[in-house]
Amino acid sequence: MLGSSRSRHRLTTALAGFALLATGAALQVGTGAAPAHAATTYRVLFDDGHAEEAGNADWIISTSKPDPLAQDSSPSSETDWTGALSSWGVDLQKTGSYSLKTATSALTYGGSSTTDLSNFDALVLPEPNMLFTTAEKTAIMNFVNNGGGLFMISDHTGADRNNDGYDAVEILNDLMTNNSVDSSDPFGFSIDSLDISSGYPAAISDSTDPVLNGSFGTVTKSLIADGTTATLKPSDNSNVKGLVYRSGYSGNTGAFFLTSTFGSGRVAFWGDSSPIDDGTGQSGNTLYDGWNDSGATNAALALNATAWLTGASSGSSGGGGGGGGGTGTCTAAQLLGNNGFESGNTTWSATSGVITNSSSESARTGSYYAWLDGYGSSHTDTLSQSVTIPSACTTAALSFYTHIDTAETSTSTAYDTLKVQVLNSSGTVLSTLATYSNLNAASGYTQRSFSLASYAGQTVTLKFTGAEGSTLQTSFVIDDTALNVS
Repeated sequence: MLGSSRSRHRLTTALAGFALLATGAALQVGTGAAPAHAATTYRVLFDDGHAEEAGNADWIISTSKPDPLAQDSSPSSETDWTGALSSWGVDLQKTGSYSLKTATSALTYGGSSTTDLSNFDALVLPEPNMLFTTAEKTAIMNFVNNGGGLFMISDHTGADRNNDGYDAVEILNDLMTNNSVDSSDPFGFSIDSLDISSGYPAAISDSTDPVLNGSFGTVTKSLIADGTTATLKPSDNSNVKGLVYRSGYSGNTGAFFLTSTFGSGRVAFWGDSSPIDDGTGQSGNTLYDGWNDSGATNAALALNATAWLTGASSGSSGGGGGGGGGTGTCTAAQLLGNNGFESGNTTWSATSGVITNSSSESARTGSYYAWLDGYGSSHTDTLSQSVTIPSACTTAALSFYTHIDTAETSTSTAYDTLKVQVLNSSGTVLSTLATYSNLNAASGYTQRSFSLASYAGQTVTLKFTGAEGSTLQTSFVIDDTALNVS
């Protein structure tokens, strides 16, 4: 019945009127800017939450986590930080252009953690040995889709270091083929189930490629010491590009190192962890110095690829797609994750009970929607999501549908309000796009749209805040959000 307040279970009113909610879902940035749009400092997160130290592996830049600077604030050599990836970390740190952190818990995107992906330009997955959860896969894929860089490093099939039944080949293939964002071969390649004992795969000839010819040097060869390769599928993603090939292979087979794009982001894959191993680390591990192998140029490959993934280097790889640094061309895309709420409480940050499939209100499409307020008592609900708008895009159209029903009878006083705002990475309100209230109650859903083109090149938080007074209820219902860029 219209006008009755609802319990926390949202057992309330019939639809008195759906009204459009300001643009899509609120995007909540953690504490950092959007992927790959840092002005002078490029932020890289190394994962250590998925058994990267199991067995003899020691795939960390430092034992000090999340911040390696706590071990040594001004490292000059690989031994100043402890870990088999310390050379990689120290070489980046010494440039003065990178900020490095290590994640030891579940990967998230759009949350408040200091290691939330919204605070970084690139994520490194150095031979993960545990499956990513459904929520983590959604977070990773949305991070890349919105402009982040993803560096996936595998090992040979059967390298199950923690004996949980999964190796890096299976784990990374699962990420690409079993996620809620895009499981239709989004990056245009699959990892081969192989154990290649040795070799020095050679780089293709391409003097214009920023990964092969970057500020950290020219790549000629890499190293296989029990690793694998990938099969390219350019019909699924035309931007996939093999850069280093196993001897005797070329084209779509035997790619040992490759790049690709997804949405506004960039992707790199390496078929072995041996090239990033610098031979130093925690005691008790059996390590090998592939980083400085005289027959390869592994350091240049790792560092150039990091620069490309973060947007620190110009130029295009992987067929010249949109790029995680916001450089290059703009790829037309819809950037909001879980934009119709059908995946439930994923991607968005929301107060309890906001994302629901309750029959007390109705979704515009599907079963789920976002329902703010409607309690008939003093109450505030929020809904937000972090998003990066690529700098090369000239159009960024935010849209969403909202329905508003109320028990208020006033035709002049806004007792209950819904604000739609754009915030920066520090939480400062950049713009209030619209304010709706009980005065906007109407039947049916209404679509609202706003231009966010002025925020191109930035990571912003789209945030909906519903504030309800102390007596009669007003329900603000949102569905079918979108942020389309081109």
